This record gives sequence, structure tokens and C-alpha cells, in this order.
Amino acid sequence: MNSVISMHGNAVRSIVEERAPRTPVIGRIRPGIKVLTSAARKNERAVKLYDELLAAGESFEKIGEEIERRCSLKNALAPRNVPYFTCRRSDFTNPDIADEILRRYGEDRGDGLKLYRFPAVFAFNDWMANIPNEMATWGTNGRKFFSEYGTEGTRFCMLYAKPERDPRAQRAQRNFGPRKSTLRNDESIPDGVCNPERCPQYQSRQCNLSARFIFAIPEIKGLGLIELPTNSIYVLQKAYSAMQTVSLARGRLTGTHFWMSKREFDITRINESGEAVRQSQMLTVLDADIDISALLDGAEDQPPALAMATEAAALLEGSDTAALSNVRTLHPVTLDGNSANGHDHIEMADRGLQSASSSDPAETLEDKLERMSDLLKRLGLSVETRQRDFRRFAYMKFGNGWTKRVDDVDGMNARLVGALEDSASLEREIEAAVQDALFQ
Repeated sequence: MNSVISMHGNAVRSIVEERAPRTPVIGRIRPGIKVLTSAARKNERAVKLYDELLAAGESFEKIGEEIERRCSLKNALAPRNVPYFTCRRSDFTNPDIADEILRRYGEDRGDGLKLYRFPAVFAFNDWMANIPNEMATWGTNGRKFFSEYGTEGTRFCMLYAKPERDPRAQRAQRNFGPRKSTLRNDESIPDGVCNPERCPQYQSRQCNLSARFIFAIPEIKGLGLIELPTNSIYVLQKAYSAMQTVSLARGRLTGTHFWMSKREFDITRINESGEAVRQSQMLTVLDADIDISALLDGAEDQPPALAMATEAAALLEGSDTAALSNVRTLHPVTLDGNSANGHDHIEMADRGLQSASSSDPAETLEDKLERMSDLLKRLGLSVETRQRDFRRFAYMKFGNGWTKRVDDVDGMNARLVGALEDSASLEREIEAAVQDALFQ
């Protein structure tokens, strides 16, 4: 019988492992507030209820539901853009987290303690994993229509498939696992392609961009991340640009402390008459306290100690050719393959394959790192798609700065030598380290 394979390539051991993991979220920071509509403000009971529930820290969803239930007013609340974010106790699984965020990062600018700016650290190097987004139509029971991209890059309009009926039980067949989705196929969208200009839901403002930032806040503890929703394409475009800039300069997004704030921009929109009009709007923006010019600059002016650290990191991250060239200038190699100081780098790597525990006393740290480079290549860990996972594994095993400690480098080389005979066990260790790092 064939085994079911998980997304990590291993045979699953539980129904839970059959499903794609979801990023755990412990709370939500909102980009604005909701206020009573002009019609609702005429109802004294609704005004009093709104003020009471707002002072009690209830969510705007709860406030809207209570006003509708007690005052028989539908759609009593309308969103309002403000210069600050809303961080309320009711939006967190542990309400004390909201208080802690405001205590650390809140400011009082004359209107009480508000969250105007706060730091954010992203968990993934893929910007889409940090800001998942889609076009979506929401109803009382969740999403009604939502967009998905096909393999060729076409955006399709999807909906949840109706469950089949069980003829013997005269009821809908019980679904096992997540709800199944299917292409939308009706008079409005006959080919299933998401085309907002032809979509009646989009034209009637029922369908809109639905996106959310997913991040951690430094010094805020909790077993999960925090989300901040947005439906602004301008916010999404600016965040994408900021992330791409940092990714280009640093090679990754993780480890960068971004700052989230709100800034006023003049944007162009089309009014009901089809005319382009300019208006001011507060938008969520990302910034980062990094010197882009320094990151983009070359390493020629680096001091020797920093240059050696950069070379060691390059060796660890995939044996960069230039870095290897720099290391070899410290130990010049003659035309016959032997180094000028009597060490043969190729023989050194071969000796490492023969004995995982032995270490040549004359072997320098640079030699050990170069031997590691060769082992990483043999194990397929020097390719770009594997470098990040190996770095996480090494960090979990030896901690920060391990490439500067001879004993730790020897220990890693010994582990890599052993993996030449049993690569599966190393893969399992790397996978476990990646999962531990994700949820720390």
C-alpha cells in the first residue's frame, strides 16, 4: 500500500500532517476604526451602546452585532481612516498582549495612548507568505467567491463546491478535510477567469482586495504571529516595493526589523462619474532602519576581520566563488593543486571523508571551512534553495558565531561526513530544525 507523503517529503503519521500547516495567529491589529453612521447617530440608544462597548474594549464586530440586535439597526458602523492603529484587548487570544503592545510602543499625542508606530519582524523570506492576498467576496458564512492563480499565471474566480448528497441518508455527504473549491461557472463568469471589470460583485463593491500582514513584534511573547488586515492596493504595492528592496540588499527578509506606521498620501481614484479625482488618504507603510547604500556597497573597503567573517559566511551559505577565491589567497594553490604552505585542499577533504572525528592539527579554520564547502556541495546543500534551511539547522545545533569556533566547525564537518553515508538522517534533522525555528 502506498504511503501518503507530507509536504516535507516524509510519510505522514497523523491526519493533522496530511493538511498544509497554517501560520498560528494570536491577535489582530487593525488599520483604523469604525464609527456610527449618520443615520445610527440619530438613535440615542445606539450612541449610548456604542460608547459603552467601545470603553469596555469590545471589538467593532461585537459592537455592530449588539447595536443591530438591540436597536434593530443594520450596518450601523462605517470604517474611518485615522492616523493610528487600533490595538484592542478583544482582538487577542490573550488580552494582556494588547496592553503590552500599547505599553511598549504606544504614544500619547494628546488623545490618549494610541499605537502610531511599532516594529515588525517577518517570519518568511517569500513576501507572499508575509502578506497573503486575494480578491474575495465575503458573506455571513465566510468567503463566497475568492481568487486563485493557475500554474500559467491566470487569476481564476473560485467558490466552494457544494457537497454531494448521500442518496441513502437523504442528506449532504459528510466532508473529510478542508472544503473543496471549484471554478466559478455562471452567466457572469462563464470561463472561471477573475475579471473585475465583468464581475457584478466587484462592480457593486461586494468583492475587493483582501490582504493581511503576518508578523511578530519584538519583545511581545506568544505562541504565534500577529496580523494586520488591509484592502488597499496602494498599501500592498508599497509593502511589496519595500520588501523587494530589502530582499535585494540583504538577500532575505527574515531578521530585518521593519517599522509599521501610517502616512498621508495623495491618491487618484475614479468617482461615480468616471472622472479621476485626487484625495488624501492615510496608508499603512513599511520602513526599515537599515543603510541600503552600505548593504549594496562592495566589500573592498571592509577591515580584514570583517572581510574574513564575510568570507566564512559566504562559505556557509553556499561556497560563493568569490569568497573561495579570497580564502585561497590566504593559502595560495600551486599549479599542481598543492597549496603553497604544503596543504593539499583536495587531499584534506578526502581525509575528512575517511575519518569523521579526526582533525589535522595543522589545518586552519579557513581550511576547515573550505572542507565544509566541499561537503556541502557533495550533499546538495550549497544550492540556493537549501542554504537557508542549512543555516537554521546549524544555528539550532551550535548557536550564533559557530563558524568562528574551531570545535563547532569540526563537529559540523563530522556530521556532514556521516551524512555522506546516511543523508536521510541529516535531512530529518534539518527539517526538524526548520520547524522549530518557525514556531519559536
